[in-house]
Amino acid sequence: MSAWFNQQGASLREALNRLRSQPVTALLNALVIGIAISLPTVLYVIFDNVKSATRQISSEPQVSLFMAMEASPEEVAATQRDLKALPDVGQVRLIPRDKALEDLKASSSLGDVLAEMDKNPLPDAFVATAKDHDPKTLERIREAVSKWPKVAHVQVDSEWARRLFAVLRVGQALVAVLALLLGAAVVAVTFNTIRLQILTRQEEIEVTRLIGATNGYIRRPFLYAGVVQGLVGAALAYVLVLAIAYWLNRHLGDFSALYQGEFRLRGLMAGDALILLLLAALLGWLGAWLSVSRHLWRME
Repeated sequence: MSAWFNQQGASLREALNRLRSQPVTALLNALVIGIAISLPTVLYVIFDNVKSATRQISSEPQVSLFMAMEASPEEVAATQRDLKALPDVGQVRLIPRDKALEDLKASSSLGDVLAEMDKNPLPDAFVATAKDHDPKTLERIREAVSKWPKVAHVQVDSEWARRLFAVLRVGQALVAVLALLLGAAVVAVTFNTIRLQILTRQEEIEVTRLIGATNGYIRRPFLYAGVVQGLVGAALAYVLVLAIAYWLNRHLGDFSALYQGEFRLRGLMAGDALILLLLAALLGWLGAWLSVSRHLWRME
């Protein structure tokens, strides 16, 4: 086992020495990889923050439930208990018919007309807030309460939620497509970089093969070089994402004031940053493996 670790360490040191021997080229390649990785990462951060921000917006998706005019106070209370017991419902607010009439008189020009009416034309109503912003949740609540007795009408405020989720789905698909394309670009950059390294050491590789070196032994330093290049590119991408988030946060003050809240772009979490590093290392390894394998195949 110690011999295996020694071999891996020697290959890693050789890869680092090759990168240090050409610092400008290695830095430029890492910068290209960092920019390619940062583009879909920034979009991912933006859409992830938009999802989080929707929970802070005051106009949350709601279901309005209107009772029948003949519903008794006991039936209204029973409906309120059943509504709170639904698993998809968060908060429930009762709007008594007398309070609704007072508010309507105060907020409209029909106060004199309503005052002359013998009976209150408004029913008792409930406003239920869903636990999440998924339009399917609102539809489940509507289907459940519309079958209850003494419920005259159910109104679902889900149109804005449908539009928001449609935009987010399109954005997520865009991020996925962009990530695939730029991931292929990272593989291509690593492939070309390793190919140039192989060409400069072609005679050394041929001599090494003649004295019995295996393909795995020849391939190993180049694979480490690809992994290191991917990791350095991911680190640069992480710094770029933090810088872009900081710059955008300086311009979000006016937008936050419109919704009476504080919206700030959150950078990558620790788990997301770790996934970014692993993916970049995997892409670098893949590009190096393809490049070395192609060269070894042509030699054979």
